[in-house]
Amino acid sequence: RMPNGDRTLPISDAEAAMKIVRDSADVWNLNPRDIGIMGSSAGGHLASTIATHAKPELRPDFQILFYPVITMDKSYTHMGSHNSLLGKDASAELEKEYSNEKQVTKETPRAFIVYSDDDKAVPPANGVNYYLALNKNGVPAVLHIYPSGGHGWGIREGFLYKDEMLNELTSWLRSFKAPRKDAVRVACIGNSITYGARIKNRDRDSYPSVLSRMLGDGYWVKNFGVSARTLLNKGDRPYMNEKAYQDALAFNPNVVVIKLGTNDSKSFNWKHKADFTKDMQTMIDAFKALPAQPKIYLCYPSKAYQANESINDDIISKEIIPMIKKVAKKNKLDIIDLHTAMDGIPQLFPDKIHPNEEGAKIMAKTVYESIRK
Repeated sequence: RMPNGDRTLPISDAEAAMKIVRDSADVWNLNPRDIGIMGSSAGGHLASTIATHAKPELRPDFQILFYPVITMDKSYTHMGSHNSLLGKDASAELEKEYSNEKQVTKETPRAFIVYSDDDKAVPPANGVNYYLALNKNGVPAVLHIYPSGGHGWGIREGFLYKDEMLNELTSWLRSFKAPRKDAVRVACIGNSITYGARIKNRDRDSYPSVLSRMLGDGYWVKNFGVSARTLLNKGDRPYMNEKAYQDALAFNPNVVVIKLGTNDSKSFNWKHKADFTKDMQTMIDAFKALPAQPKIYLCYPSKAYQANESINDDIISKEIIPMIKKVAKKNKLDIIDLHTAMDGIPQLFPDKIHPNEEGAKIMAKTVYESIRK
């Protein structure tokens, strides 16, 4: 349906389409974890809106965007699309909400984006800024801008770069492999160490990515790490307030690996230490309540080699680890001792807090051995 100022119409239609395809995957012999969305021009804005705004169960696994409108910023949007979707008098707040380059997170699906350099209707800057936002968040994406073609060439046989574009698209689609339908879902919960901060290619070399390769095709490992987050709900940046936490619950994992506590050791966070075990229990109970009834592992925080950024290894080893041990015992959960595994190897921690690629491999191996034993 066309919006005519009511943006909920096309958005709800697209979300309904995603739900129908996923719900019918078995009947249609599709992999429900390999469902993409494709759109061109204003339809590209709709496709990227579903990719950036939809709930996890309605979010596509990849997006293919032909000369898409991405932004609602009046300086370089397509005003017809802007007015049709949001209305002529849209507020700055609404424009920001539907400027999709500003809504990208690390959970946004991978993207294939194509423009022509001489597109006068939708400036390629739309796609450039979207690509940069995806790249900044560690989301795999490619952007192709062909020398000529104008706008709307997807429906024209005479597009000069048609064969080249189709070859690029085919190669891109073949470059990633969807999880198996029956794959064991593994959720890696954590802070910047889980996320892969300070690792150049975190999509390949963060510990969850390495763990995924170790476990093989029978497992689907997802990285739900968020930098600087605390387990403590009264901490400066509580993990349980993050979208990543809700996404992890929606993932309905079979296995959960929780590695939090490093940032809790900061003095301004640890003043709330009386709540640490209670907040950890809250997180455990939330995962226990999921339909998959996951196996939950609690990790001891990895070694901190210096009181950098106020992180305190004495608090980690003498207070936080005993609390985690107590909660694990109460809930009959297995512990993964990353503190011991990462001790004695300061050369693998360039900033004394975050492991490098070799350190991430050791973490992944330690977690792997616990999951597979």
